[in-house]
Amino acid sequence: MTFTATNMSKSSTGGEQLAALRAELARRDLTGFVVPRADEYLGEYVPPSAQRLAWLTGFTGSAGLAVVLRDKAAVFSDGRYTLQVRAEIDLSLFEPLHLLEFPPARWLARVLVPGDRLGFDPRLHTADQVEPLRRACARAGAELVACTDNPLDTVWVVDRPAPPRVPIEIQPLSLAGRGSDDKRAEIAAALRNDGDDALVLTAPDSIAWLLNIRGGDVAHTPVPLSFAIVHADSSVDLFIDPAKLTNPGVVDHLGPTVRTAPPEELDAALDRLGAGARRVRIDAAAASFHVVERLNRAGAQLNRGADPCQMPKACKNAAESAGTRAAHRRDAVAMVRFLSWLDGEAPSGRVDELSAADRLDRFRAEGALYRGPSFATISGTGPNGAIVHYHSTPRTNRRLATGDLYLVDSGGQYLDGTTDITRTIAIGPAGAEERRRFTLVLKGHIAVARARFPVGTTGSQLDVLARQALWSEGLDYDHGTGHGVGSYLSVHEGPQRISKAGNSIALQPGMILSNEPGYYKTGAYGIRIENLLQVVTLPLPPEIERPLLGFETLTLVPIDRALIEPGLLDPAEAAWIEAYHARVRAEIGPLLDGSAAAWLDAATRPLDYC
Repeated sequence: MTFTATNMSKSSTGGEQLAALRAELARRDLTGFVVPRADEYLGEYVPPSAQRLAWLTGFTGSAGLAVVLRDKAAVFSDGRYTLQVRAEIDLSLFEPLHLLEFPPARWLARVLVPGDRLGFDPRLHTADQVEPLRRACARAGAELVACTDNPLDTVWVVDRPAPPRVPIEIQPLSLAGRGSDDKRAEIAAALRNDGDDALVLTAPDSIAWLLNIRGGDVAHTPVPLSFAIVHADSSVDLFIDPAKLTNPGVVDHLGPTVRTAPPEELDAALDRLGAGARRVRIDAAAASFHVVERLNRAGAQLNRGADPCQMPKACKNAAESAGTRAAHRRDAVAMVRFLSWLDGEAPSGRVDELSAADRLDRFRAEGALYRGPSFATISGTGPNGAIVHYHSTPRTNRRLATGDLYLVDSGGQYLDGTTDITRTIAIGPAGAEERRRFTLVLKGHIAVARARFPVGTTGSQLDVLARQALWSEGLDYDHGTGHGVGSYLSVHEGPQRISKAGNSIALQPGMILSNEPGYYKTGAYGIRIENLLQVVTLPLPPEIERPLLGFETLTLVPIDRALIEPGLLDPAEAAWIEAYHARVRAEIGPLLDGSAAAWLDAATRPLDYC
């Protein structure tokens, strides 16, 4: 049969794909199979060649999982995709279920029967993800079976995209700020200090940071898909497709202590670590079940702990910090030009969500060092803006109309930094409710931006600041307040975050986070205000007993004055918004001319507090 992973819809060949997979499962004496939205690197973005969930079900969300049994199948997604999953899957073939409220393990415990054999690909799940499946099977008297190869891959052959083979590029020292030798020496010293012989890295962004390389294997995040083993002598075994090493200077950049091999040789290298009874550091929360079990079976002594590259990668050095500030200034120029254009064009009724997103990307592309969006732009007007992770399609595309609130969440990947910004814009006059709720969101945004906090404070301890004004009126939002951001790497970077969820990671100088409280009225409008912040050490007088940290705002784009109710701001909040707009005007104004410069001048005028 000929199947394609692209342009699938619930009216196309979904039934044929499902039937083909069931036939293959029957041939293998499997009752069912679990299909996650993941590849073997378990990252946020998956190349077309690994989009198995989309090929099978039509669901294209960024988080989800399907379970296929002989006579039933289900697709699990979280609350961001409640509407999208129903629109994309064939409801006669798949039952849509909530990933958190009715997780796969609970469903399996109800539908499996004694003797059933449920298959899974151990390369596409972490050990933490496998354990609930194992318990569900045990409760039902069924067996969980680790497949040596993926049965879905057996039936998805014709028209399957080839794996990505984009040549890697060198991230120059002027932008990276530290040489790879220096980084590897630091990680190796940490390994020796903990008594570890080696570290297995399965996160491509950690490998890219460690070796000062970048790639183009997945959308939006400039990483080369690869695995690595870092040894306590600071040498590295890099498992990567040789076709990615063809750019001039790359081999010399890696140097003689970085040995390269194709990814197929990783298993043998893991076996060698085990045969030597080596003590191996592994981030079991990020590594696949296959990697962890392979090391266990081979006899390695596992030290399960966090990826040691995560913290130094999160705490940007001086060169990275300077680069991200420069990238944000160029990004602000593009955003102001876009908002100026939108102000003139939106009232005509000719602008829609897709054309607005396309115009914004074109403005960014005119700036220096731009390499593409840092994620797929969220461009939603009116009720579409109330869908937190909405992505406009030709079917859902709406024109911006007078009376709408238009929400645009976007970002850019620049060679010197990664940006992420959300602005909510009033198209024409805004209603009193919309202005009040926008200002409540703004008060939360300002509270986080102005926060001063002792060393050791975590993002979860600050989250309440973003919500307190909304809570006072019985309102809230159901997403985190802030995520980490990389340096020409992932726009969603750990381990730091600001959210209700508990987090033991203390905020440290150099970390970059988003500040994005919001409010969403289903069927009506959405509001989100997002800037990026960097954690900084505050200069303080000697009488202060404890050292304090705070935030520097990196994003330099006006916040829509038409949606602010000045009377709801206290004096400190009013001073913050006026100082922010004055800074935007001073730093970005000289980089603009013509209508965009005039628009910026008007957009940053003081508010009318009368």
